[in-house]
Amino acid sequence: MKEHNFSQTALKTACYRAYHAGCDNPKIFDDFLAYDFVGEMEFASFRSQMLTGFKTAAPELAASFPDEAAILAFMMQAMAPPALTVSRARYAEDTLMESLKYGVQQYVILGAGMDTFAFRRPELMENLQVFEVDHPATQEFNRLRLNQLGWECPSQLHFVPIDFTKESVATVLKRSMYNPNSLSFFNWLGVTYYLPRDVVFATLQTIAEASPPGSRIVFDFLDSDLLIPEKAAPRAQQILLLGEQIGEPIKAVFDPAALTNDLAGAGFRLVENLSPPEIQEHYFNGRSDNYYACENAHFACAVVE
Repeated sequence: MKEHNFSQTALKTACYRAYHAGCDNPKIFDDFLAYDFVGEMEFASFRSQMLTGFKTAAPELAASFPDEAAILAFMMQAMAPPALTVSRARYAEDTLMESLKYGVQQYVILGAGMDTFAFRRPELMENLQVFEVDHPATQEFNRLRLNQLGWECPSQLHFVPIDFTKESVATVLKRSMYNPNSLSFFNWLGVTYYLPRDVVFATLQTIAEASPPGSRIVFDFLDSDLLIPEKAAPRAQQILLLGEQIGEPIKAVFDPAALTNDLAGAGFRLVENLSPPEIQEHYFNGRSDNYYACENAHFACAVVE
């Protein structure tokens, strides 16, 4: 993300969640506050850009749809990012709910973007401290939106600014109300793609050092096949193209078979590594629409040793 600029990826993913919550059934992940948080004008701009791009690239196909709503539905289901966004969010919160049974007291959302958890799940906030860790520009945008909406921030919600390429998670958490002795759950979605590989594992190591044993992290990653044209799914390659277009290029991919050893070197034990077929089975099988799992994206859960 460029210095001083709000993350366009954060805005787009929030728009994907907003669309899914308002237009799709059944819902994989119901972020019913996403549309309000994004705002009518920003969502209208997102919708307009999507439609204009499609009509320009495929005018004959666009003309075959009965209306713009049908075009947008087709686009959302044909693209990889919307399905990836809602399925990884569902995975993270399902895993969090399971972890709460074992005494998790802190929820740290790394690269939080326009996350709505603290406002969407008030029943969980009494016994949970939530830390949104993200770039200052993104947090400034969020604070502005919260003020405009009149949403009161819970006292258990903490904004922790960071530049992931310059500061460690442990360092910035020390400046906050974070308790390094409390069992914690880390959510790191849609971030590993955009960081150099060494930064990803350095970040994981600092998380392990700043958390007691038993703390967990969930994250998603793109596999190394994505960079091999004959192995990468065309739909998944859209993620590469989109990143280049908005100035947030993909910088890291990973070998799923090496993940256990890679994580061990950072102080974690791999608990779960969902492959694309497993993600398909968990969240997409049985749907009557055309949403399906991103072919080169994986979801992982690991525990601090």
